[in-house]
Amino acid sequence: MLSIVVPLYKSEANLPALFTELERVAGLCPVAMEVVFVNDGSPDACARIVKEKLPQFPVASQLILLSRNFGAFSAISAGLQSARGDYFAVLAADLQEPPELTIQFYETMRNQGADVVFGIRETRSDPGLSMMASNLFWFLYRWLVNPEIPKGGVDIFGCNRKVRDQICSMKEVETSLVGLLFWIGFNRGFVAYNRRERETGKSAWTFSKKMNYLVNSVFNFTDLPIRLLLTTGILGMGLSMVAAVTVLGAKLAGKIEVPGYAATMLAVSFFGGLTTVGLGIVGQYLWLTLQNARRRPAFIVSEKLDNGR
Repeated sequence: MLSIVVPLYKSEANLPALFTELERVAGLCPVAMEVVFVNDGSPDACARIVKEKLPQFPVASQLILLSRNFGAFSAISAGLQSARGDYFAVLAADLQEPPELTIQFYETMRNQGADVVFGIRETRSDPGLSMMASNLFWFLYRWLVNPEIPKGGVDIFGCNRKVRDQICSMKEVETSLVGLLFWIGFNRGFVAYNRRERETGKSAWTFSKKMNYLVNSVFNFTDLPIRLLLTTGILGMGLSMVAAVTVLGAKLAGKIEVPGYAATMLAVSFFGGLTTVGLGIVGQYLWLTLQNARRRPAFIVSEKLDNGR
């Protein structure tokens, strides 16, 4: 069976088309299919609409309601844990990714031996600013976190039970799902597609959320901040020693009559800023350590429904 996980957050306007498309894809799917809706504390009427639709929906379905908004990664994890299939695919509710991709993911895993399959955007029909922000985000992600990520980034994926079990066994918080999927390895497959134009609603994946996701990914998957701090500290110490020798030589030669106030203030400002940056980096790592040491669950399920098909 193929289980399709659909996280819902501010997706009310997309639900009529979403149900229609999922029913159509179920008719095309070569194996049994189920849909796992996960309401990620959405403030609109997503939960009520899906509850009302579920008993009449002809496709086997589950609805998982989280107690609040935990974020996309937690919502997807909740859906994957509850899904009953042998193969799994994640689909965004806005339908900008063609739903048929889920079937292509299944066929790639079944016929080509892939354990995890990523959708690769060849083109996209987003507004100019949104496209620029997304391109900048994924450029920085590839540069700072993992160069193996496709240039257009990854929004949806499919996996088999082996990968699903591995992902769900990880108890990290404030991490990156994409980063984890590439970190665990296994056999990868890629399916190219053209990203559709958004029909209704507004994306909740804002630029500030992207930057927060990028920062968490940097601290969770690389030692880049520490290496930058160490390199800057070493360079700063080297420059300071050169400056100290130069000033001392000039002083002994009698070329400095009045101590330089500007040079002193520049040195104090530089190393004061460096110290502040260092404290911020150490604080970020301490915060992530504390978050994981608490062992709090990544999500809390408040209610779960099943249409019994």
